Amino acid sequence: MPAAAQIPLSMLMVFASAKLLSEIFERLGQPGIVGEILAGVLIGPHVLGWMAPNETLRILSDLGVMFLLFRVGLEVKASELVKVGGTAILVAVAGVVLPFLCGWGISALWGEPRIESIFTGAAMVATSVGITAQVLAGRNLLRTQAARVILAAAVVDDVLGLIVLAAVSGLAKGAIHYVDVILTAAIALGFTVFIAVFGTGAARRLLPRVRSGLNLAESEFAIAMTLLFALALLAVYAGVAAIIGAFLAGMALSETAETRLHDMTSGVCELLVPFFLAGIGLHFDLAAFATTSTLLLTAAIVLAAVASKFVGCGLGAARMGRTDAIRVGVGMVPRGEVGMVVAQIGLNLGVVASNVHAIIVFMSVATTLIAPPLLKLSFRRATRDEQELVAGLG
Repeated sequence: MPAAAQIPLSMLMVFASAKLLSEIFERLGQPGIVGEILAGVLIGPHVLGWMAPNETLRILSDLGVMFLLFRVGLEVKASELVKVGGTAILVAVAGVVLPFLCGWGISALWGEPRIESIFTGAAMVATSVGITAQVLAGRNLLRTQAARVILAAAVVDDVLGLIVLAAVSGLAKGAIHYVDVILTAAIALGFTVFIAVFGTGAARRLLPRVRSGLNLAESEFAIAMTLLFALALLAVYAGVAAIIGAFLAGMALSETAETRLHDMTSGVCELLVPFFLAGIGLHFDLAAFATTSTLLLTAAIVLAAVASKFVGCGLGAARMGRTDAIRVGVGMVPRGEVGMVVAQIGLNLGVVASNVHAIIVFMSVATTLIAPPLLKLSFRRATRDEQELVAGLG
């Protein structure tokens, strides 16, 4: 095959299969996002073998989730997140502590080495908000109270997950450097809070002036993309995920963005998000679970991953009432690419065995597949009333 054909072939295979299965699942009354993830499983190296993870698909996946979180940020005002800040912190803390203890405890009881057990717990901590955001955006529910708590908690969750990962990585290397952990956490938290609090006001004052002085045909989009990539880059240097920077960029523009920017961002998301979703499915591998012991451990980890987030985050949101607490608990379940990153770090440090790495990757994909149908079910009741309320607020 000519080298020049590899990129269009990869894009064709992943995009077309993702959209085809999304259409099938939508016709069956199921979330299309599940079909897109399963498309990656189907064409991946462990089923049909038509496509394997590669650098091109990884880049497209990273861009896809960045644009997805940017689009979500455009629909969320900073003031709305601040209102649910206290609840979000409770949700995030409970959703970190309980999964970490469950993952560590189950692996330890199974006889796994101490550091490996701790890494398993760390992989169960962070939430992949991109999956939940995609489901809520598709159902026009991003401005409901439960959605705001989920988004705010996911930002806090990312900072807490960073602290856990830094501590666990230091432990794997022989010692925890507490000063480095505290400094990293302070920078990450300071960056996130600063942009969330002051970003909207700065954008409201500066962007109209900048836009009026440009002759570009799509000046607002050009400014927005510059801000997106700049804050994503700064987020990485601050120690949090690039997608948090992308989300904060969208939120900073939420009160000034015109319809044209929303439409163009949605178009880019339609192109790139399938690569993020199908990319998760490409890592799905059942071959690693040949032994009964490994299979049972996998089942225990997946069940604990779902239950610990659902219970922990649900309890953190208990003050919102039973219905919204259930929604928040379900919305925080997906681990997605976040769990896989932690597993890869452990593998690279030599403290996570290949079979445990496979279990964590399986858990990440499984929780990502489980969440969308549960979200659809949890938001089914009273969805019409909430959508009318959201429409009225818009």
